[in-house]
Amino acid sequence: MCRFTFYQGVPIQISSLITEPKHSLINQSFNSEERDEPLNGDGFGLAWYNHNISEQPALFKSISPAWSNTNLLEISTIIESSCIMAHVRAASKGLSVVETNYHPFKWKNFAFMHNGQLGGFAKIKRHIAQSLSDEAYNTIKGSTDSEYLFATFIDEYLQIPQMEEWDRIATSMMQAIRRVLDLINEYAGGALSYINIVLTNGHLALAVRLTTDKPSEADSLYINLGKKYICENGVCRMLSPGEHEKSVIISSEPLSKDPGWESIPVNSMILVHEGKIRDRMTINLDY
Repeated sequence: MCRFTFYQGVPIQISSLITEPKHSLINQSFNSEERDEPLNGDGFGLAWYNHNISEQPALFKSISPAWSNTNLLEISTIIESSCIMAHVRAASKGLSVVETNYHPFKWKNFAFMHNGQLGGFAKIKRHIAQSLSDEAYNTIKGSTDSEYLFATFIDEYLQIPQMEEWDRIATSMMQAIRRVLDLINEYAGGALSYINIVLTNGHLALAVRLTTDKPSEADSLYINLGKKYICENGVCRMLSPGEHEKSVIISSEPLSKDPGWESIPVNSMILVHEGKIRDRMTINLDY
């Protein structure tokens, strides 16, 4: 399992998410409060957008623990962005600790990250690969269940080009999740899955919190909406929580003690645009 944080809104420094808050993502990398195992020390990854230069995200990944990577600490204080993803990894058993397996993953203008696991992945990996188009399959560089799920989204996205972008992204993700769960039921005996994800194209974003286990066993995921997330004199908070929404944070665990953090319901999808919630959708599982 892993921990992650996503931000969209008024441009902020990356350090406002990963180092400055009391329960920053770096803190979560060695002291996670909502996992049985508090350590997420198998490296990290960042994705951020600079729309003045490119619509595609930049990536920075390393196999070193987030808390000891001096390059991460240095660049986080001077890079400012309106759309940021940050992820610290606790590698699943049997998966290699190599940069190709690190989140976020990207394809064209999309960036994607995942916390959790696909049940029985070893039994369905080949079947997922066989179901993919060449273009989707060729995006896979590593061996994680997360990247195979992302490739399945890409495959679904490529199959429905004539649709408004919001609907296209949401429909593609829904169909990708359903497709993978169907394979788990068919070839892995319905092994339990835990799927917390964030996907963005730099402007639109969606978050999913889902499990085929009991709802109480779902991985944690929170959202905080407000005017702007600020850090001053070591205190971080969202300005005007719940009012004048211009910024949004979606995080495995709250970064700070300020009001406004809301647990995302289990088996749901949230669609975000320009720091506002555009839609909330329930994901119905028929299993």
